[in-house]
Amino acid sequence: MLVLDASSVLAWAFADEAGNPDAVVDYVEANGAQVPAHWILEVTNTLLVGERRNRLNNGQKHQFLVELAAMPIRVDLETPIRGWEAIPALAERYRLTSYDAAYLELALRLDAPLATLDQNLARAARTAKVRLFS
Repeated sequence: MLVLDASSVLAWAFADEAGNPDAVVDYVEANGAQVPAHWILEVTNTLLVGERRNRLNNGQKHQFLVELAAMPIRVDLETPIRGWEAIPALAERYRLTSYDAAYLELALRLDAPLATLDQNLARAARTAKVRLFS
């Protein structure tokens, strides 16, 4: 089980993104992943923007979402509760957005590695002693 940041998922959808998406996909398919409650909104919004910018077409976007929905990815139901205190405290401490702090909080709470391509989130995770998926 790992915590899956939207940035690492979007590398699967966009061929020009950095990272090693095949390794993350293989790991998630074999072991599952957990995501904060806002994750699907972050993913779908980026896909919509990518479609508007002609980085992928509607058929590709739809197919990606179908494949993603079939993966063993669980949405954390505690994210909204943690959003009142724990997540904003981490955002402030590590100078992150609340969205990124939600990934960090989940990884800390689950004692799980974090898959991310976001440099600020990766830096904060290293400082907080969260393992990064590589």
